[in-house]
Amino acid sequence: MPDAPIRLLIAASGTGGHLFPAIAVAQQLPDYKIEWLGVPNRLEQELVPTQYPLHTIAIEGFQQRFGLGTLRIAGRLVSSLYQVGQLLKSGKFHGVFTTGGYIAGPAIIAARLLGVPVIIHESNALPGKVTRWFGPLCSTLALGFESASKYLPKGEKVWVGTPVRSNFLENQPLELPIPEDVPLIVVVGGSQGAIAVNQLVRQCAPAWFDAGAWIVHLTGEKDPDADSLEHPQYIQMPFYHNMAALLQRANLAISRAGAGTLTELATTQTPAILIPYPYAAEDHQAFNAASFVDSGAALVFRQSELTPQLLTSKVVHLLESPQILEQMAQKAASLAVTDSAERLATLVRELVV
Repeated sequence: MPDAPIRLLIAASGTGGHLFPAIAVAQQLPDYKIEWLGVPNRLEQELVPTQYPLHTIAIEGFQQRFGLGTLRIAGRLVSSLYQVGQLLKSGKFHGVFTTGGYIAGPAIIAARLLGVPVIIHESNALPGKVTRWFGPLCSTLALGFESASKYLPKGEKVWVGTPVRSNFLENQPLELPIPEDVPLIVVVGGSQGAIAVNQLVRQCAPAWFDAGAWIVHLTGEKDPDADSLEHPQYIQMPFYHNMAALLQRANLAISRAGAGTLTELATTQTPAILIPYPYAAEDHQAFNAASFVDSGAALVFRQSELTPQLLTSKVVHLLESPQILEQMAQKAASLAVTDSAERLATLVRELVV
């Protein structure tokens, strides 16, 4: 009789930055019996159920200030701890893998109370509160940025980079009507879009068109002015299904600085102008961007300081300086850890047996 498969619970929820790395790791473990822990009405509801059984718990992040909302959240945390504990016991899981975020809290605590090994992956250069609080309870803490180690307590920490979806590691055809010999600017604000960046880009776009550039502008689904600009060299849509192909073709990206996006830029060797989201928790996107700027792979501007005139001139200068873009592309490539998913899967195999 063959051995029963090893059972792994993956706790990853909310945004592509948490979900895509977790899915990439899961794909490296085809012999494991994997189930998923998420939250109702988040992105995992779309991405996970077709691949893995999905369990959900009602949990949310803690508020900055203590109040009635904090008490409600604390009550949900206690309830979610019980639910996750019951799930781990009834499912006879051998281990837990999480990519952080608030769902990681109950997953880590419940697992450790039951003696189940836990691996957490922190993708940001400045680790989130959950990672700083609960990371020491984990069997291993895997890091997307090597510099994140200095913000964490002593313990077992391994730098592995951040996994990307497998299609980023292969050349992808771009199914958009863009001439092959024109420079392409890709504007992306993350999985939710970025209205402030969208507004800036629309003001700058005429000068970029005059410089011969085409623009693919991913606006997100909540931009009230999404259809306000029309031009033969401008393609606007809420999102694009094949980001790998789009970034592989791009000469320059204008982007937020989420860890997942930066990993994709490095993997596709795409030079970038980064505009960190100013309201990100503890300004962590600025910390992410710093490593790309320090290496020469990107330029970074604070949203509050960036004017249409400044952004216009910086982009035009880069379009007129292909040697600078090539140098930036090479620096971006040097930051890529293309076997990150395999490294994380190896950690899982060493601990979850």
